[in-house]
Amino acid sequence: TLVRGADRSGGRLRRSAVDACLNGVRAIEERVRAVADHRAPAAVPDELLDSLAAEDASSEPAGPMPPIAPAWDDRLAASEKSQLFHALRAGNHAYTIEFVPSDAKAAAGMTIATVRARLGALGDIVKVAPRSLTGGAGVAFDILLISAADAEALTLDGEISRVEPIVPPPETLALVEEEETEPTLQRAVVRVELERLDQLQDQLSALVVSRFRLEREIARIAAAGQPVRTLREISDVQARQLRDLRRAILRARLVRLTEVLEPLSLIARNASRTGGTEVKLELDTAGSELDKAVADRLLPAIVHLVRNAVDHGLEPTAERTAAGKPAAGTIRVTGRELPGARLSIAISDDGRGIDRVAVAKRAGRAVVDDQDALDLLAASGFSTREVATRTSGRGVGMDVVKRIATELGGELSMATRPGEGTTFTMTVPLTIALVDGLAFACGQQTFVAPIAAIEEIFELGETIAPASHGTRNAATLIERRGRVVSVVSLGALLAIDAGTGARKALLIRRSGDLLAFAIDRTIGRYEVVVRPILDPLARAPGISGATDLGDGRPTLVLDLNELGATLTSGDRPS
Repeated sequence: TLVRGADRSGGRLRRSAVDACLNGVRAIEERVRAVADHRAPAAVPDELLDSLAAEDASSEPAGPMPPIAPAWDDRLAASEKSQLFHALRAGNHAYTIEFVPSDAKAAAGMTIATVRARLGALGDIVKVAPRSLTGGAGVAFDILLISAADAEALTLDGEISRVEPIVPPPETLALVEEEETEPTLQRAVVRVELERLDQLQDQLSALVVSRFRLEREIARIAAAGQPVRTLREISDVQARQLRDLRRAILRARLVRLTEVLEPLSLIARNASRTGGTEVKLELDTAGSELDKAVADRLLPAIVHLVRNAVDHGLEPTAERTAAGKPAAGTIRVTGRELPGARLSIAISDDGRGIDRVAVAKRAGRAVVDDQDALDLLAASGFSTREVATRTSGRGVGMDVVKRIATELGGELSMATRPGEGTTFTMTVPLTIALVDGLAFACGQQTFVAPIAAIEEIFELGETIAPASHGTRNAATLIERRGRVVSVVSLGALLAIDAGTGARKALLIRRSGDLLAFAIDRTIGRYEVVVRPILDPLARAPGISGATDLGDGRPTLVLDLNELGATLTSGDRPS
């Protein structure tokens, strides 16, 4: 009853009504769990029943929407229908007034403009709609008027030929018994289980691998001197069809970021109640969409960042007021699609910011910049709180957030200003199952890296000799477009034989810094199916999965951003 009444009165509930509804939902869930566990359900608390009854009694009764004459129902916008309904409940009447202009009436000064002015003085004109008379006899104007005056006063001294009420008077509305009807809206939407879409994705993956095998066979036939022009044309057509099919499947898997973030409102509300800070949550997604699989992995990280903003970032109400800030703290979640099929999600607050001094004191060393502070905050077991609360202080969470971003092939960054607030930004791919990849060679090994992670591919001015395996962190500094770039031998980093030297480099941007990996040569661009490595004994930093390029052998897919992180962390892929 509370929700139905709120829906009819504009869709807003008082805070106390929201609390009562949530407590009611929890009570229902508890009774369902009791039945599932074969326990006798506990009695409903009297306090809950009293609060629901009090909210129901204090809410305004919402009557049914009165019927509208068919002649007007199709001609009124939603706002005009709402205006009509609320006016009727306020004790007014609604009339259809017909005015047929003529030369005689115009000579007497009675035009549609005059009629509108005189009727406007007697009430509110909702709509004026012209209508052609039958037989081409001219034009008539239908006027929908809301007025407390009686019908006789609206005839304008006999100049109006027809005045008819179109709905019953409001006092009879209370006698209309509410009818619950099932909505008959037809939506062009079909609900599909995610498992079925996964199966479709697997079939597409098999087709992609088959196309790689076809291309290899065409190359083998061409090398034997046989004509392959027709085969290449067929292969090119199939490639375009597979790209179109991939886009169609991806569109079917996409979900709106707004829908993914729906739980945040309740989470922020509950966290603010326990933390004693009033919170205003703002969502700005600009219609962004992402793969359902990515959304499911990403949501726990976003939830933790929002809870952290409430618990760590926003000041108590009294402290905010004393600092000249609004009493309610603001948390803003912004989502934007980026070039290269990537998504940026920023979680910002207008709180106190992160205290670098406190972080440095806790870490036992100086904090250089925001990224250095983030690396400390994301270390397992690190927390700036002396006492753990229900939502934070245990030293777990930020490390999970960073790990989720990394496992998705993205990165996490942070910007903070004392007294103004903090912004955490996660950049992740829109999908992780089928990606555009660059195949390249390093020594005798072939690797693949997502193209979205590569800023640029360039020729090295001089050969970068492979460093010994014991000097994997050694980097050569070069200048590229006016910026200093660190160049690292990928062969040395992966502890493989990279041959005599590397002449190409893959440039990436990590936390604002430029880093290039020296490789031997590029092979080509592929749409690759990334299979994750699930065995924990086989997983290694910088290896996001494996793929098949059509030769039947697994090819490792590298996470270049995570490989860059291993240069400073000391974790070495093997």
